[in-house]
Amino acid sequence: MASTTATTSLDREEGGFRFRITRMGVIAVVFIIVGALILLDVPGRLGGDVTTLLTIDEGGTSGLAVPTVAFSVIVALSYVAGGVVALIPAPQLFRLKYWWLVVNGILLLPVVLVIIAAGGSTNVTIMIRESMRLSTPIVLGALAGLWCERSGVTNIAIEGMMLTGACFGFVTFSLLGGRMDVGQAQGIGVVVAVLAGGLMAVLHAWLSLKYRTNQIVSGTVINILAIGVTSFIRRDLLLEADATRQIIAPLRLPLLADIPVVGPAIFNGRPIFYSMFAVLIITHVVMYYTRWGLRTRAVGENPHAADTLGINVLRNRWINVIIGGLIAGLAGAWFTIETTGAFDDNMTSGRGFIALAAMIFGNWTPIGCLTGGLLFGFSDALGQRFQFLGVPVPPQFLQMVPYIVTIVVLAGLIGKSAPPKADGVPWEKN
Repeated sequence: MASTTATTSLDREEGGFRFRITRMGVIAVVFIIVGALILLDVPGRLGGDVTTLLTIDEGGTSGLAVPTVAFSVIVALSYVAGGVVALIPAPQLFRLKYWWLVVNGILLLPVVLVIIAAGGSTNVTIMIRESMRLSTPIVLGALAGLWCERSGVTNIAIEGMMLTGACFGFVTFSLLGGRMDVGQAQGIGVVVAVLAGGLMAVLHAWLSLKYRTNQIVSGTVINILAIGVTSFIRRDLLLEADATRQIIAPLRLPLLADIPVVGPAIFNGRPIFYSMFAVLIITHVVMYYTRWGLRTRAVGENPHAADTLGINVLRNRWINVIIGGLIAGLAGAWFTIETTGAFDDNMTSGRGFIALAAMIFGNWTPIGCLTGGLLFGFSDALGQRFQFLGVPVPPQFLQMVPYIVTIVVLAGLIGKSAPPKADGVPWEKN
């Protein structure tokens, strides 16, 4: 871990020093810049007696009154100090630097809410709930990519698999909604969405594994195909009367939903949201605690060595790619059956590509996928919260927030994340 997250350091070479940029160093610089901007802007713009009410109940009637300027300055100083310490080339301070940056990251949510709602109030529980909810398709999409790429198959077709699942799941629900119980029709729609994503994955595996087509080209073809097919189906099969239907009802978990802040945000969700955690746990257990996971990681790192041990490389990759497609189809059902109750052209809006960024940010690990998904979910929820609070910024710019975060993460925060060595490399048995 230290090799991939070490701080920015000076390496001695002949003739001088070499400045090495790493993920922790970039994050430290970002925190220093954010802290400096807060110190330069907030104290001069807001009065010292301004407070922000952070509410935690659903009604927003009670909460914690936070002195806006004092809290912002304390957090900003922590950002600057933590960033400076993280830049010190001292390996013995690694734990201190790492956890200080983690704490600074956790403080990002409250300090942003306190500043943008200065003089008013904002609900922390709702913000957390929206961040978790909006992260669902991203986390599922990242896990879908992980299953594929851990076995050595690059998959940029997650967007197309999501879109296909969203379309076919909703079409099924629309056709069955008037003939049976709504809940049953929704359940069948989710199953069809999952199968539709799996079918697109079969196409991807067929092109990239059987015919050894360039996997980037194969994924691009699937994304284009998904846009065309779903647009045709929406225009020719979906009627205006079917455009809006009831979405899946929330499923409240007794006792757990009563936990302050966390309970209403996590344990009062909908089935596909809960399935995100189930898929996450299953993925982690399978990848790191089962023979199949060990074989998958071996195939993704060195397929020739795996083949000499008797592992069927092509079968392993076929199965993992299909599993990834099934998960992507489930993410697609989130858009239509669980969230909007309608289908629109290209409604996934690039979430499949953001999921890939989350997977890379998470270094091809299940927990990393969750972390990256939550980061992008928070950025999306933050843009919506800015609009709700009337921040004087054009809404078009606020809608760009998750995509800007994607660019920043890919351009500067990825560091030395290393994909499986055989990822994207065609394999043929000698």
